[in-house]
Amino acid sequence: MDLEELLQRAVAVHDLYDELNRHERGRVWTREEFMLGFVGDVGDLAKLVMAQEGARGMPGGREALEHELADCLWSVLILAYRYDIDLGPVFRRTMTELDAAIRSRLPDQQDPS
Repeated sequence: MDLEELLQRAVAVHDLYDELNRHERGRVWTREEFMLGFVGDVGDLAKLVMAQEGARGMPGGREALEHELADCLWSVLILAYRYDIDLGPVFRRTMTELDAAIRSRLPDQQDPS
């Protein structure tokens, strides 16, 4: 799947959540509530990574880690969607900026001294 396909699938699930929340709660989640959900997912991801590294016990193993990574990706995609941010160009620009910043701090590989 490319980024656009991921986004389309994420938005389809987002829309289902909106429908469910309207039915069960009479309203949809705000952008702030999506962010809080993402923070919770990141916390769960941190615990699963610690478990994978042997620092704590946690059930679920690799499958739980995969699930939580997908949850976090979904949240990022939906937050970008809800804020009307096109992640493709933004990601490319940010990676170019990071690449340049990192390279500027590395010793010149061609300098023989």
